[in-house]
Amino acid sequence: MISDKEIFETMRMVSSQHLDVRCITMGISLFDCISSSGKETADKVYDKIASYAKDLVSVGDKIATMYGVPVVNKRVSVTPISLVGAASGAYHEIALAMDRAAAETGIDFIGGYTALVQKGATEKEEAFLRSIPEALSSTEKVCSSVNIASSRAGINMDAVRTMGEIVKKTAYLTRDKDSIGCAKLVVFANAVEDNPFMAGAFHGAGEADKVINVGVSGPGVVKTALEQVDGDLTAVAETVKKTAFKVTRVGQLVAKTAANMLSAQFGIVDLSLAPTPAVGDSVGRILEEMGLERVGACGTTAALALLNDAVKKGGIMASSHVGGLSGAFIPVSEDIGMIEAAEMGALTLERLEAMTAVCSVGIDMVAIPGDTPAEVISAMIADEAAIGVVNQKTTAVRVIPVYGKKVGDQASFGGLLGRAPIMKVSGYSPAKFISRGGRIPAPLGSNKN
Repeated sequence: MISDKEIFETMRMVSSQHLDVRCITMGISLFDCISSSGKETADKVYDKIASYAKDLVSVGDKIATMYGVPVVNKRVSVTPISLVGAASGAYHEIALAMDRAAAETGIDFIGGYTALVQKGATEKEEAFLRSIPEALSSTEKVCSSVNIASSRAGINMDAVRTMGEIVKKTAYLTRDKDSIGCAKLVVFANAVEDNPFMAGAFHGAGEADKVINVGVSGPGVVKTALEQVDGDLTAVAETVKKTAFKVTRVGQLVAKTAANMLSAQFGIVDLSLAPTPAVGDSVGRILEEMGLERVGACGTTAALALLNDAVKKGGIMASSHVGGLSGAFIPVSEDIGMIEAAEMGALTLERLEAMTAVCSVGIDMVAIPGDTPAEVISAMIADEAAIGVVNQKTTAVRVIPVYGKKVGDQASFGGLLGRAPIMKVSGYSPAKFISRGGRIPAPLGSNKN
């Protein structure tokens, strides 16, 4: 039961502290759409998404009115298309069908143009990977993800090498829009099946036919709460925990209501603190409120570890169905604190990599020079994957080599995706290392049976 006190606190958080439900994501299984005919598969995909998600936007708006909490994004995730399209090989045709269904239903994004190749790839999956640049450059709302590593399988370095090339080609094909196609492409280690956040959302094979997952957010709420704390870091952690509990309660209420109204299964609440470019909605500013002069200073990783742990502890007490990524996000272009720190040189790629060890993703929405070689991008992916594999956590790379731009320039992606300074990348080459290919074995800790 939600108390009057919680209701008033929620109203205050919404009105002055940027509290919102960042996304309602409907997961849809497409296994029953598989056919050897590309056209038939694409038609079935379109029909099922358009049918299941036809009321998603209106329900999200209705819930926002009912509870007075903004529901910012309405999204769909689907079964990995590398599986759905394998029988026909009509991957691009399916991507177009997904985009049409997204336009028809009015949702913001659709995820699941996905492949899981952490241990190896079939010929069909290799063909799927090669289809990604064209799919992202010819659609508006389709998002793609590729899982290239896991703690049980190790790192598929052949896939890592390929993804560096895929990122470069996607950047080139969308060069007229600051290579924005790469903002819709994320490369994972230990990808999860119930992530509601784009670009990495896909509907896992172990999920039900229709599921509602909700991503809550509230960096502004957490920062405002910390402004009242004069005590030590234990007091800081306790404050974050209590705040995360309140935010998660709102998310669970919205998730259950949406699931009931849409005749879907309630999946999970994702606790991730997801920033936006709006002033007052920054994870970077939370870290600075803890006492850092600028995010990126020495101590940043420790502060982020405190934040991430406290958010998880508070959220898990508020909901029995916590899932997704459930950690702080640090996408540079989407966080005004991160943007400013990167512009002044306080935040570097090396610091972001270190921060990855204690949060959900690290090299996220990072713009780099357009002439960065593919093997350097592959090496960045490998480094992030290594952190995830060894620490048995999800890590990801969403890097944007902005065609025609160099360090010091700016890239603009618009809306929630924000803007980003072009960040410096090491000039030393990992080409021989990446060209070896093969597989980096799983760590000893993976042997748990």
